[in-house]
Amino acid sequence: MPLYDCMLLLKPHVTKEALLDLAAKVGKHVYRRNGVLTDIKSFGQVQLGYGIRKLDGRYYQGRLMQMTMMTPPSFNEELHYLNKEDRLLRWLLVKHRDMKYGLDFLGEGDPKADLRRYGSSLLDNEDDKDDSEDEDDDDEYDADQGHDNDEDDDGDDDDEDDEDEYEADQGEKKEG
Repeated sequence: MPLYDCMLLLKPHVTKEALLDLAAKVGKHVYRRNGVLTDIKSFGQVQLGYGIRKLDGRYYQGRLMQMTMMTPPSFNEELHYLNKEDRLLRWLLVKHRDMKYGLDFLGEGDPKADLRRYGSSLLDNEDDKDDSEDEDDDDEYDADQGHDNDEDDDGDDDDEDDEDEYEADQGEKKEG
């Protein structure tokens, strides 16, 4: 059975007894469908981003409540009786996706399976990383060796030759 969150937004003047009565009503419905109510949270009075219009006025505040439950997928269609509930402003049922429970979550006894979920970087050896970084640095150094110091095979400094070539190129452009 999948895990669902049922968010209930009640009118602000609803008493705690009425709130508990509504929670008990939904809870009994869950149990009748062989479901399990795993968590109930009350967030108290909340300010709404916009007014919700009902027959008895517009509401800018409400009491927010969350019920977490494991129920069959068909349970969503059965909650539509909440639409007729006068104490509610809004309700929403959200399914938890890609959640694993039990042995699937624990990796079925393999101690490193829990670490594999977080990527292979936790399982890699630190020394291996340092060696590969050193090899990369060596390659960069070899590639940079080229002719950075402007020496020919004969060992002479070619700065003067470069200047002569530049002046010769400039002279040809002016003549042409």
